Amino acid sequence: MPSDTEPLMPDLQDVQATEPKGLTLLVVDDSPINVRLLATALSKEGYEVLTAENGPLARELALKHRPNLILLDIMMPGEDGFTVIRFLKKHTATASIPVIFLTGVSEIESKIEGFDLGAVDYVIKPFHPMEVLARVRLHLKLSIATNSLIASQAQKLRQIRKAQTSLLVTPETLPEARFGTFYESLQEAGGDFYDVISICKDIHGYFVADFSGHDISTGYLTSAIKALLKQNCTPIYQPGESMKLINDVLVEILPEGKYLTAAYAHLNRKTLKLTLVNAGHPPAVYVPVDGPARLIRMDGDILGIFRDVIFEARTLSVKPGDRIYLYSDGLVESGLDRSVWPQAAERMISACEAVRRQPIQAAPLRIRNILLPPEVPVEDDIVILSIEI
Repeated sequence: MPSDTEPLMPDLQDVQATEPKGLTLLVVDDSPINVRLLATALSKEGYEVLTAENGPLARELALKHRPNLILLDIMMPGEDGFTVIRFLKKHTATASIPVIFLTGVSEIESKIEGFDLGAVDYVIKPFHPMEVLARVRLHLKLSIATNSLIASQAQKLRQIRKAQTSLLVTPETLPEARFGTFYESLQEAGGDFYDVISICKDIHGYFVADFSGHDISTGYLTSAIKALLKQNCTPIYQPGESMKLINDVLVEILPEGKYLTAAYAHLNRKTLKLTLVNAGHPPAVYVPVDGPARLIRMDGDILGIFRDVIFEARTLSVKPGDRIYLYSDGLVESGLDRSVWPQAAERMISACEAVRRQPIQAAPLRIRNILLPPEVPVEDDIVILSIEI
């Protein structure tokens, strides 16, 4: 039985997805009466309704049919609704399906837990079929609207023919973000990119990416990413949701086989909360003002290949003076011993400790020189983004 401590899991290989004919709903409840009541009411409105009386069957049907929305009972014998939704959110094929909980429990703790696990709404039993229908319609509309927004953004970005190379933001142009950078392109068309955005007062986003290959116009890529960051990194979206929206657009506009890895840091200096999202990128380094530097290792899918992706997000409570370092793999992959970043990222810890007393704007260049002295050949683009709380 899955638990909330298990790592992200791939889809079951023996379950083949089928394309739904229309809007498909999955009703999960151990009460045959409730299942029959909901199935009848929803079928009359034109929905194709799948039903399950237990958690294991619900998981199987969800993976096989990928319904547009799931109505899920919380209290079921054996495998409860919380366990089922944990499973669904860990699988790329089902992670984005809206889930409405059916519950006879009115305690606020259960509702909060449901929302934390990814539910979009809940209905208290005993329910009226018309209430359920109204909530189903609402969340289907929201889901369709989100997909429409993604398609609209992708269409606008397709119209970009020859985007000019975008100017990278500098610490002088956004001093309140308190950051430093180092950028070195191996070729004229660099494959690495960074951006710093002001989301609102006291909240900034920091983004570092590494594009596969150097054959797509740098201007096009940087302009596209900058536009997507501005459109989707807003107060209404959680950091992980912002990356999901950006990925959905990139899937539409990037040529086949092209992708990027990325790290995103969302810093709220008012609440002193830092949220990190990883998309197949080297781990960030966290240097607390009163503790040793350490890597923040996280899982996450790359951007631009798959529509159904999962990104791990981690929120840290930080203090003034703490630092975070984001970087590209060209910094830590040595040309001498042929090491790659999953192992070589450990080098960043000692380098970040060595520049602990350096001004935040000077730290990136010093780190570059520590890790890549003259005798070490540079074989890839390099980006270092330092952030100070």
